[in-house]
Amino acid sequence: MIVVDDDPGVREALGALMKSAQLNAAVFASAEDALASGLFAHASCLISDLRMPGMQGMELRRVVKREYPELPVLFITAHREDGMKSASVMERADRLFYKPLDPRNFLQAVETAISDASQGT
Repeated sequence: MIVVDDDPGVREALGALMKSAQLNAAVFASAEDALASGLFAHASCLISDLRMPGMQGMELRRVVKREYPELPVLFITAHREDGMKSASVMERADRLFYKPLDPRNFLQAVETAISDASQGT
């Protein structure tokens, strides 16, 4: 799993949440760092902030989906207006969550996305 968020507190919290569920997560401060890591070939899921310095979450999604079209992508944002703008371009498999996240619901969505992708649904 790959987590991308420019906010250090969010990165730390998401990393801890994934660890608590025995999910391995590589955590990055930027989309560029995540892409440079070469880890997408082994990732089970991408969790990305929508609004970040440099490459935005939607652009990261487009780049990743070219090579890994089955990789589930979950977006997080603190900006309600981002959800309204992005909803029209996201594919059905993608989900959008608003900060602050409800840990239980978010973790359930992550696990469901990974399970659905592994089953090809």
